[in-house]
Amino acid sequence: MQENGLVVIVKRGCPTCVMVAPVLKQLRGNGALTVYSQDDPTFPEGMDGVTDDTALDASYRLDVEIVPTLVRFEGGREVERTYGWDRAAWENLTGAAGLGADLPDFKPGCGALNQEQDRLAELRIRHGDTPMISRLVPLGEKEDAIEACFERGWSDGLPVVPPTQSRVLAMLEGTTRAADEVLGLMPSNLDTCTVEKVAINAVLAGCRPEYMPVVLAAIEAVLDEDYCLHGTLATTRFVGPVVIVNGAVAKQIGMNGKGNALGQGNRANATIGRAVQLAVRNIGGGKPRGVDRATLGNPGKLSYCFCEDEEGSAWEPLTVDRGLPAGANAVTVFAGYGLQGVIDDKARSPEELVQTMATCLLAVDNINKFPGPDCLLVVCPEHERTLVEGGWDKARLHKELMDRMVVPADGVIRGSHGMAEGVNPKLAGKTVRKILPDGLMIVRAGGGAGKFSGIIAGWTPGTPESSRPVTKEVKT
Repeated sequence: MQENGLVVIVKRGCPTCVMVAPVLKQLRGNGALTVYSQDDPTFPEGMDGVTDDTALDASYRLDVEIVPTLVRFEGGREVERTYGWDRAAWENLTGAAGLGADLPDFKPGCGALNQEQDRLAELRIRHGDTPMISRLVPLGEKEDAIEACFERGWSDGLPVVPPTQSRVLAMLEGTTRAADEVLGLMPSNLDTCTVEKVAINAVLAGCRPEYMPVVLAAIEAVLDEDYCLHGTLATTRFVGPVVIVNGAVAKQIGMNGKGNALGQGNRANATIGRAVQLAVRNIGGGKPRGVDRATLGNPGKLSYCFCEDEEGSAWEPLTVDRGLPAGANAVTVFAGYGLQGVIDDKARSPEELVQTMATCLLAVDNINKFPGPDCLLVVCPEHERTLVEGGWDKARLHKELMDRMVVPADGVIRGSHGMAEGVNPKLAGKTVRKILPDGLMIVRAGGGAGKFSGIIAGWTPGTPESSRPVTKEVKT
């Protein structure tokens, strides 16, 4: 910028800029005036020496928000500015009287091109004015970006979105949290997990920026010691992070808690869960046949994320069960298997339906294995209706299920049902419990037609030595 004098930023596409063009010529004749044109270096017509700012670098350095913007410099420093057309303000700033005598006293300006989202991101990157510190990986001139992500091991087996600087910067705009904020150490490599690194993986997954607060909450949950991320990776069992979202945020970002809630077809569900898995892979090194030692795995290890259908439910949401107030925006992460169906078309009373649910829960892992793992029971709307019409709330359902999962040890001792699996014969004559007292979570989700609930079994009984569900509030 100049040492002393006036600078004005204009664009041909702004009616106010066009209107004040004669004023600019008047000021040019009175003294030092530098004109920068954002969209056409021939505008204003008939004025020599207009500076081409179609690259918007000058506008960015001046942080112009509205055109026209008029700035006065003294000793190389900005001392005053005004924007739009305001005769009194322009005359005061320039010290010139009688400006634009035939113009109205006031007319607002237009938005500056450098403030448009795509252009602003490009300018921030070009000027090194971003919070990003991650190393930029150069690609060969003929190298395909998507194929490059496969070759470098950043993919989960499906194509990913190349994490360009502009995409990562846009993703970081989805949260107020600082890019360099450390969320924790990501097992198993124990690499530092920052907001920026999560944003990179959210881009890879195909997330929108408004998903970022939910993704960050889910990452904080899997990094919690109670979740035991290293253990759930290293186990040969089937588990991966199951992400359940509660609160108004689920609706705001377009999540699905209704029909096919646990299936495909919803961008937020699919990409939030995928972002968590990719972060575990790319930050923590949790790759299959490496740290991830699952014998079979399960398809949910690509993405396993849904929201509870709070609007359609007669029950208190999972957040209340987890110690938060109703309506709280929160994410609960559970180390879970694939889905086991609970099918009962015939039950017309809570007593009949709960017996079906309990029997299915007793079969988790192995009918002779006690105790079994923690479980998440996803109750469909029609099953909920049966329970509610019978006067049962969720607490009653939980109690009845737990009571029915205490059985005589004699029926599940090693060797019973012809199985080697079973409880120790020393427990003969006693009772055993399938699921520990705090090992069952219940949520309501699914479509309005079909009496099909589901069980997501967990890794192990949720003892301090294993994995337990973790709930984190969503921060903007």
